[in-house]
Amino acid sequence: MSADDRPPSDPASIPPLWTIAEVERDTGIGKDTLRVWERRYGFPQPQRDAGGNRLYDRIQLDRLRLIRRLLDAGHRPGRVVGLPTPQLQALAQALDPGVAAAGTSTDEVARALAWLRTDRVQELREDLRAALRRHGLAGVVDALVAPLAVQVGLAWQRGQLQVYQEHLFTETVQAVLREGLMVAEAASCAARPSVLLTTPPGEVHQLGLLMVQCHLVEAGARCVTLGPSTPLADIAAAAQRMAADVVGLSFSAWAAPRDVVETVQRLRGVMPSGVQLWVGGSGAQRPLKRVRLDGVLLLGHAAEVGAAVRRWRAAQPPAGLRGSSAP
Repeated sequence: MSADDRPPSDPASIPPLWTIAEVERDTGIGKDTLRVWERRYGFPQPQRDAGGNRLYDRIQLDRLRLIRRLLDAGHRPGRVVGLPTPQLQALAQALDPGVAAAGTSTDEVARALAWLRTDRVQELREDLRAALRRHGLAGVVDALVAPLAVQVGLAWQRGQLQVYQEHLFTETVQAVLREGLMVAEAASCAARPSVLLTTPPGEVHQLGLLMVQCHLVEAGARCVTLGPSTPLADIAAAAQRMAADVVGLSFSAWAAPRDVVETVQRLRGVMPSGVQLWVGGSGAQRPLKRVRLDGVLLLGHAAEVGAAVRRWRAAQPPAGLRGSSAP
């Protein structure tokens, strides 16, 4: 009997498949990045539906989750994307989940994780608000949000948190930080530098942008956020029409080094000459340390933002004229 003559399978026995949009939402890895990896590294290898759309099975989804955790921990895409699952698991198990940022209370992090595991979002929100009152915007990012994000990612990778709980964490943190930003930004509506924040196409993470925004606002800068994945031509147009002094661009750990350099060069080439480009994120560090581009400042950590703002102000002429050349 041929395959076409067999009775149809029980729908309950058919393994679930995820679309590329669902994989992007689940893992935070952008659609464009998934397609590049497919061509460059031979993984993932999606199936196709009748319309030619990509579909991913559970094995590939779980492997992509492992890859994301390793990239967040500092591994490079070219070294991990093509590895088989057992090697990825071994690398993930070697990550040290006990490392916390300087000044961080491990009790605070553990309590926040406990709220998240038991879906007690209101308690998590109140703890974050209390930490915001104690530490301020930049302080709460460094002392709690950043180390907590690492622990949430590790717990998710180990199966101790569900995908929806990681999403709850991100949404809750973003809501609390935006509450603090609304208060702080009311006093800096005419401040300078004016910084336009976004990520290049294919970069979908927003929490990192929000953390940088907290440092900028506490340093007295004025921020306009476009959100993630903005076309380069639109970034340049927005910078010109909104009279930005600085464009802040972030790259995640899975950005290919060659793509980072090309993106920064292209954007610098179409941006107004008087607008500086500040670039950060774990994916930008290694490739941009090897090249020197006029008007481009590489920031290694969000905590460096305050110093960058002070240097920008010190370089302005006494009258604050915009026609002066960028340092």
